[in-house]
Amino acid sequence: MFTDEYFMEMALALAEEAAEDGEIPVGALVVCQNRIIGKGRNQTEQLNDVTAHAEMIAITAATQALGGKYLTNCTLYVTLEPCVMCAGAIFWAQLSRLVIGADDPKRGYSRLTPSPLHPKTRVETGVLADESRALMANFFGRLRT
Repeated sequence: MFTDEYFMEMALALAEEAAEDGEIPVGALVVCQNRIIGKGRNQTEQLNDVTAHAEMIAITAATQALGGKYLTNCTLYVTLEPCVMCAGAIFWAQLSRLVIGADDPKRGYSRLTPSPLHPKTRVETGVLADESRALMANFFGRLRT
């Protein structure tokens, strides 16, 4: 039951909420021992804050839930490849695992060499990537019409 797809579906639901509010549709969850300890969705427009990315909000919620700044033994599920800022936060939080839906060839962290992620962070990509890409395409398609 608690598969990567299961948690990514929940992140996609958060991304859909973001889109409904006019935000770029990105959702994120931090999971520890199959328990969600942090949730986030993009809120840069709502909060008028360029740092209010889904990952940042989810990481902050998770550290508050655990009462510490490190998220070792935790997994971050995010519908879109994190940007460099969020990759830095993932590094500092020492997340054990990162699961990504769609890649972001324009603004994603993977454009950088060496990787800005912590060396111990394992990365899985492409989990429900088609659904994540479709959500982004639909959002930007509506903006263009």
